[in-house]
Amino acid sequence: MPFTHSSVGQRVVVSSRDQQNCRPASARKSAQPTPLGRHPRATLNVRDTRLPCGFGSVAARRSSRPGVQTYASAADTMNVSVVPTKPIDGQKTGTSGLRKKTKVFKGDNYLANWVQSLFNSLGDELKGKTIGLGGDGRYFSKEAALIIIKLAAGNGVKKVIVGKDGIMCTPAMSALIRRQELYGGLIMSASHNPGGPEEDFGIKFNYSGGEPAPERITNKIYEETMNISELRMGDIPDTDLSSVGVSTYGDFDVEVVSVTDDYFATLREVFDFDLLKSFLSRKDFSFKFDAMHAVCGAYAAPLFVELLGAPASSVMNGVPKDDFNGGHPDPNLTYAKELVDIMWGEGAPNFGAASDGDGDRNMILGTKFFITPSDSVAMIAANAKECIPYFKSGLKGVARSMPTSGALDRVATELGIKFFEVPTGWKFFGNLMDADQCSICGEESFGTGADHVREKDGLWAVLAWLSILAYKNKDVPDGGKLVTVEDIAMEHWAKFGRNFFSRYDYEGCESEGANKMVEHVREVIANSPKGTKIGDYVVEKADEFSYTDPIDGSVSTKQGLRFVFSDGSRIIFRLSGTGSSGATVRLYIEQFSADTSVHGKDAQEALAPIIKTALEMSKLGEFTGRDKPTVIT
Repeated sequence: MPFTHSSVGQRVVVSSRDQQNCRPASARKSAQPTPLGRHPRATLNVRDTRLPCGFGSVAARRSSRPGVQTYASAADTMNVSVVPTKPIDGQKTGTSGLRKKTKVFKGDNYLANWVQSLFNSLGDELKGKTIGLGGDGRYFSKEAALIIIKLAAGNGVKKVIVGKDGIMCTPAMSALIRRQELYGGLIMSASHNPGGPEEDFGIKFNYSGGEPAPERITNKIYEETMNISELRMGDIPDTDLSSVGVSTYGDFDVEVVSVTDDYFATLREVFDFDLLKSFLSRKDFSFKFDAMHAVCGAYAAPLFVELLGAPASSVMNGVPKDDFNGGHPDPNLTYAKELVDIMWGEGAPNFGAASDGDGDRNMILGTKFFITPSDSVAMIAANAKECIPYFKSGLKGVARSMPTSGALDRVATELGIKFFEVPTGWKFFGNLMDADQCSICGEESFGTGADHVREKDGLWAVLAWLSILAYKNKDVPDGGKLVTVEDIAMEHWAKFGRNFFSRYDYEGCESEGANKMVEHVREVIANSPKGTKIGDYVVEKADEFSYTDPIDGSVSTKQGLRFVFSDGSRIIFRLSGTGSSGATVRLYIEQFSADTSVHGKDAQEALAPIIKTALEMSKLGEFTGRDKPTVIT
């Protein structure tokens, strides 16, 4: 039978006190946890209990934390109901978790099956632990949170720490896990995808270092989804997520916490908030932050206005909506058009920035000036030691995803630090950071971050840019000529050269045509040895990118089709799997120039010849039926 947060039905009822004793004797002999072991099932008689979700009476009692109300059940133990279920197809977990249409997640046991499969995959390692829970506030999040809490209660979790109203941006969850030393955390988000009844929902698990779950866990989750037969639900009332405090049900606790406290404490350790406050308070400096009616609306005013003293007008679209106000919360030149129009309009602010649905991506703008994500991570790295206190001792190393431009490579060479090129996916950066090999990293897909957490971090990137501006303008008197975003970019290119870069996204393509295009490009690669001429470009290397992780030795193959030419130019093709339907073809184009006279040129103009070559060589239009991209970055 399907489970919802208010349903009842045929269940096995087990006292939480008896859960350990229900395990087979062979499983009880060892006190050592079995990582990723399947949770041992008890053999019990099924009876129709038709219990309500609540149990006993609930009475308030004093909490040891001032101002926090704690609720405790009158019962000493908690009943656990075992609800029959069946496997559901299509629950394979990727690097960004599981994403589907909301109506799919709301279907019979779809969410509950995946969460139970996660808990099964973690096995005894999970028992008695504390986990985090939150998300970007999209449609269905609150109902999903109640289901997850009851599953946690039924699977031996000791405590769930959940963000108020079910909110917790992705980097904040990583910070919470790390600061509170949690076992892990569940994030309800489909990232930059639209939200609403007809749009997308998603869920993922971050592990004990705050990083996205490694493949050994995601693979095990998928295995469990194909064999699941029951859900273990704690029979507890729906927890009120609207008030900060602790609710206690037998030996299980739910603590609702501020969404900002741990995250802001982490950011304070990275940046000079006093310098930032003095800069944002200048009358000759203005900026706009577009929260895109997404999760960072819960953080923007508390951070920029209340802590750093910026005018309230600095924040736009700052009220989170469960459907992102009907928008597409992807911070790029297409979907953040309202901000782009402001930054290219009359009387434009000095600085503009936007973040995405779950707060891990960012876009950086100057007055009528766009900083590509590839350039952004390179420029932050080049200025980090001087401008950001956290990096005052220098960088351990830097890393970028393979499709990201080579701008960061040149900074690493100049600084004499380690450099890594990894597949797309933040988990690859996390391995390097845990081994103290990487301080700053980034992806061309508007993701930038550092080793303060184990996720990309949109607000971190915004504060990094504001810190660079604040430091470079600290000696400029009021009314003097401020150093601008464009000034920083032109100075950087003059020193390192410019990697002209653009990405073309063809969203929602028919999978058959997209796959045929990929196979065609593979054939071109197979017939393009070094020295082959493609258009006006001479091949230096053509291959399908693979990566051997220098930390754990794991091998990732088929990570993108690439052509590297003798002049350093690159053409790359990838199929993206982060959408909920169809296929997204991504084309990446890059060309380097050390000539300062062309550094101010528009990227689309500078790249026009190589873009033409890429489209002709791949026959992209012929295979996909598309004559133009959905998004150009």
